[in-house]
Amino acid sequence: MISRTVLIACLVAVVVWYVLCGLGRWFPWASGLVERWSPRTRWLHAWVLSAPATFTYVAIFTGSTLVQRTAPPKLIELLTTLQSTNLRNLARAPLEVLLDSMWWVADRGAGLVLYILLYVTVVAWGERRYGTPRMLVIGLSGHVFGSLLTAAVETRALRTGRAPAELAITTDVGVSYVMVAGCAAAVLLMRGRWLVAGVVSLVVGIVAPAVVMHTIWNLGHLFATSCGLLAAWALLRVAPARRPPDLLRCLPPRTPPVPRSTRVGAEAEAG
Repeated sequence: MISRTVLIACLVAVVVWYVLCGLGRWFPWASGLVERWSPRTRWLHAWVLSAPATFTYVAIFTGSTLVQRTAPPKLIELLTTLQSTNLRNLARAPLEVLLDSMWWVADRGAGLVLYILLYVTVVAWGERRYGTPRMLVIGLSGHVFGSLLTAAVETRALRTGRAPAELAITTDVGVSYVMVAGCAAAVLLMRGRWLVAGVVSLVVGIVAPAVVMHTIWNLGHLFATSCGLLAAWALLRVAPARRPPDLLRCLPPRTPPVPRSTRVGAEAEAG
């Protein structure tokens, strides 16, 4: 419910902004608001353009989450089970399952707002520094190798009798493996107090749950984080992080809206 409320609020804010832009052509008070907020909206526009893979991914998994929230629960349970990276599906169609499972938010979209916030801030910042191609490699490394390592642990646990047979058909989908890999890559580039905050966040959010709770999903997040970190380190050995491009220059120049009185006067003179 909270996730849906936040998404609706964001959609309403976007609609209100464009309505103000339209009203600014006719009303001075609206044009004043548009002129005051334009620097911030242009910065947000440039931020989105500088991390295209991240924001495209966010749009896709947000859409799939809205489908989960509105579709029959049994249908979503069937789809997520068929597209889960469990042992049965990996043995049947590994490439297809690894691809399909990365578009869903687990548990019918639980924690969607947190995922979106981390993607559009930390992961997007990482994409700006690494560039889109390298960030795709990092995210896929976390998802693919994290899933495969988790499957290896599951197989070992089943063969030694330390886990029930149901583990082979458990549901394991979600965007979190890609997210934690991207966050780990971003932390690798942080400095000063941001680096301290990033390391503490990874320890509290990833390492501690894996050590304390001993669940296969927490272990999978640890694997995905480690794989993303290793991939990022290797890519930085090939080429250093780049300076983020200044895309504000690529946006159309701001043109203050012409007041209606000025346009009417100009039309009268032309007539």
